[in-house]
Amino acid sequence: MMMDEDVEQASLMSFNDRPRAFPNMRSKTYSPLIFRIIRKLNVRVLSIILLFCFGAIFYMGASTSPIILFVFTVCIISFLLSIYLTKWVLAKDEGPPEMVEISDAIRDGAEGFFRTQYSTISKMAILLAFVILCIYLFRSLTPQQEAAGLGRAMSAYITVAAFLLGALCSGIAGYVGMWVSVRANVRVSSAARRSAREALQIAVRAGGFSALVVVGMAVIGIAILYSTFYVWLGVGSPGSMNVTDLPLLLVGYGFGASFVALFAQLGGGIYTKGADVGADLVGKVEQGIPEDDPRNPAVGDNVGDCAARGADLFESIAAEIISAMILGGTMAKKCKIEDPSGFILFPLVVHSFDLIISSIGILSIKGTRDASVKSPVEDPMAVLQKGYSLTIILAVITFGASTRWLLYTEQAPSAWFNFALCGLVGIITAYIFVWISKYYTDYKHEPVRTLALASSTGHGTNIIAGVSLGLESTALPVLTISVAIISAYWLGNTSGLVDENGIPTGGLFGTAVATMGMLSTAAYVLTMDMFGPIADNAGGIVEMSQQPESVREITDLLDAVGNTTKATTKGFAIGSAALASFLLFSAYMDEVSAFANVSFKEVDIAIPEVFVGGLLGAMLIFLFSAWACAAVGRTAQEVVNEVRRQFIERPGIMEYKEKPDYSRCVAIVASAALREMIKPGALAIASPIVVGLVFRILGYYTGQPLLGAKVVASMLMFATVCGILMALFLNTAGGAWDNAKKYIETGALGGKGSEAHKAAVTGDTVGDPFKDTAGPSIHVLIKMLATITLVMAPVFL
Repeated sequence: MMMDEDVEQASLMSFNDRPRAFPNMRSKTYSPLIFRIIRKLNVRVLSIILLFCFGAIFYMGASTSPIILFVFTVCIISFLLSIYLTKWVLAKDEGPPEMVEISDAIRDGAEGFFRTQYSTISKMAILLAFVILCIYLFRSLTPQQEAAGLGRAMSAYITVAAFLLGALCSGIAGYVGMWVSVRANVRVSSAARRSAREALQIAVRAGGFSALVVVGMAVIGIAILYSTFYVWLGVGSPGSMNVTDLPLLLVGYGFGASFVALFAQLGGGIYTKGADVGADLVGKVEQGIPEDDPRNPAVGDNVGDCAARGADLFESIAAEIISAMILGGTMAKKCKIEDPSGFILFPLVVHSFDLIISSIGILSIKGTRDASVKSPVEDPMAVLQKGYSLTIILAVITFGASTRWLLYTEQAPSAWFNFALCGLVGIITAYIFVWISKYYTDYKHEPVRTLALASSTGHGTNIIAGVSLGLESTALPVLTISVAIISAYWLGNTSGLVDENGIPTGGLFGTAVATMGMLSTAAYVLTMDMFGPIADNAGGIVEMSQQPESVREITDLLDAVGNTTKATTKGFAIGSAALASFLLFSAYMDEVSAFANVSFKEVDIAIPEVFVGGLLGAMLIFLFSAWACAAVGRTAQEVVNEVRRQFIERPGIMEYKEKPDYSRCVAIVASAALREMIKPGALAIASPIVVGLVFRILGYYTGQPLLGAKVVASMLMFATVCGILMALFLNTAGGAWDNAKKYIETGALGGKGSEAHKAAVTGDTVGDPFKDTAGPSIHVLIKMLATITLVMAPVFL
């Protein structure tokens, strides 16, 4: 592929004479109520409100800890940088009118779906908040909470408030992710007419805006909640709550974020992939036209790709921060560390530095290139990899500085160095995960090319090869996670921190530090994740507006890289979810011990009821996956039938003489997504609560007081193990199938329209619900299960 301006201009001349059909789905644009209110405010009034809010935030930070002040400052600076990135992206041109029209249709569809979906989610969140309130009003308190004078009502209101705040912030994160995607895609499409590097830079900076806002919101949200509780409850003063117990009050925040993220991921995945499968099967296979061809009525894929990305990313960060804070407080309490604030607030500082170094990595990707010189298009993945390598180097430096600053204690002067090594283990683990995911999903490597070759012998061999590739891809990540957990635990255990009996206590916190190390470049990784849907939409806009082949080649290249980055970041998310779930599991056992006032450190699966709990946990993952994939299948069937009907009843569509009814397909997938997301989501929420209550009652009558808690622990343990393996399989197999199709579309094995291509399209349609619905939802599920058990722990006793 060569970038030649003269050739491109010549192709544009012939393109202008082609017949075109464009979607017309414009509707009134939608913004959430809070944004509409802000826009109506006078500038001076808004400035006064912002100054008041900033003053209150910094007052609480100053009253809590200088560390919190540092966190607030970095987060606000990152928000200012994100505003700069937004203005930079929006200043780019949107291209010709036909591109703008299609982009407007995508934006209106995404915003309309967002409004309907999040309206449904908010109603469910309010209902669940009421249930949590009722449960907490009748639950028992820990001895520490009773000693601090924290009554049941106060505990209930705090948990519900944290839950609703987490849900609200998660929803805002989802809106931010959608908002930037639907405005950046057309600008990437327009830039692709000039330069691949410029298109890449716009997509990266748009993704960077979303990533900085999402990570910044997760960090500042938890910091505000922590400092508010600290000041309000008078933490540290005589007769009040101890600071080491404060992180347990934050679990509601993580539960709220997980709740919204699960339903957003389910609904968005069903919406997107229902349309995508329908577009592929009827458009590509039956009619022989591209999925994004303007004659294809199934355009919901372009709409749905932009919806509900940010909520998932927000939840991932929030869950890991809270779990690490809980374990840091627990260890500091056992070791009787004089000032435990450094161990508790360490995760917030790590992510503050993450915002700084990831910003540098994002800005390191430049768009300048001499367009007058003929040269091959630079590999976008190599450009992104350079930015990631720079971010990794900076992460090692800042992480070491953070451990020396916050984790140094006179009781064990060398402990900070051990924890720095734990962080290095996490950083290396993250890099290995990225490499493994890239190896199994990028068509430059052997696995995807082998899968593409299998397509040349038929649809069946393509499916067999894809399934085997996905199964094989679980081995290296599991080995990597295993080595990371054991290494970090050993380093933490040998740090020199011991309890009053001389028993080493730093092991679990070592794994928490490794998790933070893995996530120390999260904002840059999330930037690559957001790059995927933006590039995908840009390709759709170019296809539907019938731009020259040279432009489509650039967007196809970006789209293929986007598939790889999405698979890479999903692998990264699964790895971090595995470590975080291990931490949350340990926090759950500590919380049960606190409520029951009995040591709870082991789960014996030789007890029949506990073993049954493990079976139920494993079954939950398979049943949830089945329902999620079946939901996409049913939605796709409706889309296929509708597209076939339109081609039969409107034969002029194929000759551009009649316009397809795009709105009908969008309505089908929107209605199906809202309907189908309820069942698997309700299964995920209800299962641990029902199992815990049933076995609590059984334990009461059989003389086993902790049976309910033990069975839930077993359920969580098995669900985490099976969930990690299932998510790795689904995400990698789906990404490999997609890129095998992309590889053939570059001209290999007969290119577009060949029998190998048709078989690869079949594989891609099978993989669509794997990688974009069930797979991403499972890694949210396993963390939500952990946060539910933390919130509901007293119910099981």
